[in-house]
Amino acid sequence: CLHVIEELRDLEAEFSDVLVVVGVHSPKFAFESEPQALADAVERYGVHHPVLDDPDLSTWQAYTARAWPTLVVVDPEGYVVAQMSGEGHAHGLGVLLRELVAEHDAKGTLHRGGGPYIAPPPPMTALRFPAHAVALAAGTVLVSDTAHHQLVEMEDDLVTERRRFGSGERGFDDGRTDRASFAEPLGLVLLPDDVALRLGFDVVVADSVNHALRGLRLDDGHVMTIAGTGEQLRRREGGGPAREQALSTPWDVAWFDDQVVVAMAGVHQLWALDPFAETVRVVAGTTAEGLRDGAAEQAWFAQPSGLAPAGDTLWFVDAETSALRWLRRCGEPDRSVQDVDDDRVANVAPVAAPGYEVGTVVGTGLFDFGLVDGVAAGARLQHPLGLAVLPDGSIAVADTYNGAVRRYDPGTGLVSTLVSGLAEPTGVLVDSGDVTSLVVVESAAHRLDRVRIPPHARRLDGVAMRTRRPATDVRAGALDLRVTFAPPTGQKLDDRWGDPTRLVVSSTPAGLLVQGAGDDVGLGRRLLVADDVGGGVLHVSVQAAACDGDAATGEVPPHAACHLYQQDWGIPVRVVPDGDTELVLDLRGV
Repeated sequence: CLHVIEELRDLEAEFSDVLVVVGVHSPKFAFESEPQALADAVERYGVHHPVLDDPDLSTWQAYTARAWPTLVVVDPEGYVVAQMSGEGHAHGLGVLLRELVAEHDAKGTLHRGGGPYIAPPPPMTALRFPAHAVALAAGTVLVSDTAHHQLVEMEDDLVTERRRFGSGERGFDDGRTDRASFAEPLGLVLLPDDVALRLGFDVVVADSVNHALRGLRLDDGHVMTIAGTGEQLRRREGGGPAREQALSTPWDVAWFDDQVVVAMAGVHQLWALDPFAETVRVVAGTTAEGLRDGAAEQAWFAQPSGLAPAGDTLWFVDAETSALRWLRRCGEPDRSVQDVDDDRVANVAPVAAPGYEVGTVVGTGLFDFGLVDGVAAGARLQHPLGLAVLPDGSIAVADTYNGAVRRYDPGTGLVSTLVSGLAEPTGVLVDSGDVTSLVVVESAAHRLDRVRIPPHARRLDGVAMRTRRPATDVRAGALDLRVTFAPPTGQKLDDRWGDPTRLVVSSTPAGLLVQGAGDDVGLGRRLLVADDVGGGVLHVSVQAAACDGDAATGEVPPHAACHLYQQDWGIPVRVVPDGDTELVLDLRGV
């Protein structure tokens, strides 16, 4: 999980002489089982601790993991003392580690010193894991040089550099080009000329690890923050003044319907920035991770990662469901926000715009992927990250983990393959100088390539696959679902305004659950599993709010700092006669 990698950096630094962090790579997609793919990911995201490759999920099963990510704390005597799912545990981990250090220092069982692992230095290349590119009016191409934390303007030959934007150091600084800094910039959009003239910047950048949108003025290279605070959004609600609103891993941006639409991968939603009013709001998605179409405010996404507007349609790809999807206007969007008079909520909480609907043309769910061409309903992609609209109106998809550029033709409803054999393509755009060719960002090859659009696309009859994650055997009838949660020392569940927990349960197919689906308070629920459905996926989403309590009384003072813990699980289940009658999930178990 990219968020957990970032959360652990400060803990690794603070506890460098007593804490050993070992990453365990239990792959979801077939491509992620390749050793080179893992090595590339470790370098791309600046992981400086050792990583255990677990291609057969044997370590996953040994630790009874049920979610990506799962964190396990092992004390100096070899005992598992905590297990946590999801993200946002950095504060609680820090509290726990200080307690363990004191305890084992006193017992004489703590070993201090430096770790034996030294991360290898990255190779030197002009670009390092570039992500997305846009064509500029000057005939050049602007590319996000993600692992170098910069933007680069390339000449038409796609090799010669004209200039770089950003210092090259990971950071969050505005200002002139040599002082400004980014943290793993990804998506880019060139604004229309009249819009750019009014705003004073030309390009919007999805600055992913800074959880921010940045504006770039091309004439002098000045960089400015236009949305985000640098902190990651932890609440399920969001919106309001753009510079005061936390965001969550913006992956791509597009100019659509007179606004900047943001693929907010970290919370599985689409957002919109009104750059003139300087506000942001949710456009689509509930934050539940999955694939569900319909009204935008009820749709489910799974890490939306690439955007491409075409008239009244915004095409996008969901990486985790390997899906090609669309957003369309179905009425006038409600751009209003409602005032909230509540000490626990910031100034405004906008309502998701009801003026859009969502549909899917390729993709079926969280665990289905592959390389199959043909009729869209049966076609398969594998973790796509980018796309573009071709001159004939068809959609070119950067099918990242298949190493290909695929094509969807809305007229025929067919999927075909334009080019294969690429190294993790993440971005694609129509060549501004020759509309019969494409510029493809080959991220793992650290380059941009120009490829000819073939007159007749190929059809590849590959294999449709499912994630090899082991299913949980459950029995038909009563199934007791229980989520364990132990607040860190110094915190307690905040019950000043009622039950501070929320549990949302659903299933795919819907008929898997006869009873127990829905949204209610509590960390446990009795479900009733159908006896005529062989299996499926249980979707479980949980939230728990804990606040800092008084050390002496344990009471929560009126203006205490509060922390939201949350996790979404998609748990494959198989209904068998001797299956379990209880399902225990760890949100934070100590």
